Amino acid sequence: MPPTAPLRIVVAEDAAVVREGLVQLLRDRGMDVVAAVGDADALVAAVEEQRPDAVVADIRMPPTHRDDGLRAALKLRERHPDLGVLLFSQYVETRYADRLAAVGLAGLGYLLKERVVDIDEFVAALHRVAGGGTALDPEVVSQLLAARRTAEALSPLTGREREVLSAMAEGRTNAGIADALGVSRRAVEKHTAAIFDKLGLPRTDAQHRRVLAVLHYLDRLG
Repeated sequence: MPPTAPLRIVVAEDAAVVREGLVQLLRDRGMDVVAAVGDADALVAAVEEQRPDAVVADIRMPPTHRDDGLRAALKLRERHPDLGVLLFSQYVETRYADRLAAVGLAGLGYLLKERVVDIDEFVAALHRVAGGGTALDPEVVSQLLAARRTAEALSPLTGREREVLSAMAEGRTNAGIADALGVSRRAVEKHTAAIFDKLGLPRTDAQHRRVLAVLHYLDRLG
């Protein structure tokens, strides 16, 4: 079997030291960083030129130092639905993050800088979004859901099933969900199967069904 090609990544971060640190970190782990830019306009231009597998982008960037990076990510997801986007920021911006989720959670990650303490987990999250999965910080999930919650949302699911689905939205594997909730992996598998059935999801491959479940989750909470 031929070796797998390295992921092609664009990094967008206005703080030069952080940007260079991310570039070196990713290259040390075998990724091909095809561009590293410091503002949102340059991010859009780099993606159009390089067509990477994924981008790692801060949210508050030039030119306004507000939510330019997030708005650039929204534009890129609309143009290139298969592009993996990992937002890496100090802030949770629910207004535009909600719009990103509406475009599609497949291939979307949103991690908070102060909560990433394991480099390998960060790299795994980037691989996950590049492959069409999700990687959402629990705080991001909590704020997105709080902004969209209704009294009768997801009424078919039990409380435990909602906990499993919320953990799924964070990008956790079944083993990770089991550890987080203090239950067996078999119990998580049973809850996951029940979630798929209650949400009426088609019997496609497991990863695709997980993404569909998360999309349905946020849609039902909207």
